[in-house]
Amino acid sequence: MLLSELSARLYSAASAEEFSVFFDTPFVLVEVDGAFPLPPHRPPCPVIAITEDPIPPPLADVVVPNRQQAESIELAISNSPIASAVLVQLLRYNEGISIPQRLVAESLAYSTLQHGSEFQRWIGGREQRKPSPSTDEPAVTVERVEDELYLTLNRPEKRNAYNAEMRDALCAGLSLLSFDSGIRRAILRGAGSCFSAGGDLDEFGEATDAGLAHVSRVARSAGNLMASVHDRIEVHVHGACIGAGIELPAFAHRVLARRDAFFQLPEVSMGLVPGAGGTASILPRIGRHRMAAWALTGARIDAETAMSWGLVDELAD
Repeated sequence: MLLSELSARLYSAASAEEFSVFFDTPFVLVEVDGAFPLPPHRPPCPVIAITEDPIPPPLADVVVPNRQQAESIELAISNSPIASAVLVQLLRYNEGISIPQRLVAESLAYSTLQHGSEFQRWIGGREQRKPSPSTDEPAVTVERVEDELYLTLNRPEKRNAYNAEMRDALCAGLSLLSFDSGIRRAILRGAGSCFSAGGDLDEFGEATDAGLAHVSRVARSAGNLMASVHDRIEVHVHGACIGAGIELPAFAHRVLARRDAFFQLPEVSMGLVPGAGGTASILPRIGRHRMAAWALTGARIDAETAMSWGLVDELAD
């Protein structure tokens, strides 16, 4: 389909609705044939635009230079069409609002999808594992040295998987920055082989009340705390930085990545969207179109690519 044809059909709400999973249309692939103003309606599904123009058309969610590069994105969307649609709608909305507002919107979307068919299918197909034994070690260690604060994710045996305990401990540590103006800088890092392999899968699927899960996520948000004092936070990342392992660092003023670091947003393949603040923090760093393509495919990128995108600010050996 040509972009001009799609734009013309979006002047009708009924026609716009046809571009959705209800009409077995998980995505729209268009060839850009000119510049067109944003019509009054947008497709509920992702729009993949083929163009080599450096300025993406307003209707596009993902931009690729040719048909071949669109194939991996089409496949990912087809595997999780509902989560894909919610992702691009969320990114469109979050592009024009503040970080606290983005976090509320993301939480609502995430909480809704937790009770959706795609996530339930993923949970049902996941191998059941025994919960990890608890330890006496704090999930986050906090150390102050003169005017610097050192926060360390401290579940190395779980690759610093982000769970409720770690969230609460991180929030407590970050709160020190809000209360004490004498702390010049906080440095956040991860113990062990990696910064964080993302959300703790042992806790996935535990939420039984979507409304309560949303209220809880917004009330105690490490991302919101990081955003409020971001100019005093530096994050050092290494190894796996997956899901929350890059969503949270992206809030910081400065992110230093070791060259062995790699980054991934796998949530859409689970029937979800990023839930630790990624659509608030990563969005301004790399832009809506790049984030949509990355999050839809769940592709793994290396430190050099992250640096070229602006996802991290400095590489270190």
